[in-house]
Amino acid sequence: MLNGRLSLITPEGVRLLLTPAGPAPRAWAWAIDFIVYLIALFLLSLLFSQFKLGTGIILIASFLLYWGYAILCEVYWDGRTLGKRVLGIQVLRVDGLPVGWRESVLRNLLLVGDFLPFFYFTGLLCMLFDTQFRRLGDIVAGTQVVYRDPVVARPAPQTAVEESADNLALPYPLTPDQQRTLIAMFEREKSIPHARMLELASLAQAITGQTGEASLARLRAHVAGIKR
Repeated sequence: MLNGRLSLITPEGVRLLLTPAGPAPRAWAWAIDFIVYLIALFLLSLLFSQFKLGTGIILIASFLLYWGYAILCEVYWDGRTLGKRVLGIQVLRVDGLPVGWRESVLRNLLLVGDFLPFFYFTGLLCMLFDTQFRRLGDIVAGTQVVYRDPVVARPAPQTAVEESADNLALPYPLTPDQQRTLIAMFEREKSIPHARMLELASLAQAITGQTGEASLARLRAHVAGIKR
């Protein structure tokens, strides 16, 4: 845990920074989901009453609705129920991967244990003493609730690269990873300070034979040649 964020390294070597969600947003998400459940149960009861179905059928349907809603949403809706979506949080496995049937069923069935002895006292106590704010169900299922980072659209490549009149071939072959690194640098050029771009271009003197602005312009031409 660093600065309130959890740092994970995936098997592919990708670093994930996750921010655990505390009791407050999770409580609000639960409240929204419970209201959704009550509305759905009311509409379902009206429907069943039209067909004159017995109370037993309604109780079974309410049980399936209460448990099935959260499990299906977490498995098929990216770890988010409607309440979690509104609050911007989601359920993930402790390794940062999406939850599956096993994890979702376990964490939701253990809501009964978290509820004891009254109104989720055990769950709140677990969250207060856990660095990742996990309740009992999360600890047993190996899950965690984290804030979902907003999806940022990938910036478009610089027009100068796309429209460059000079499509220079590379002086010597580069590996696919090295080529992707060069392309990615110019795709992020708008978000990188110009002084930093000049510094990076100067580091590529072995490719361009230049430094500073001249090296940057030549690198841009090389990238245009790669993308041609």
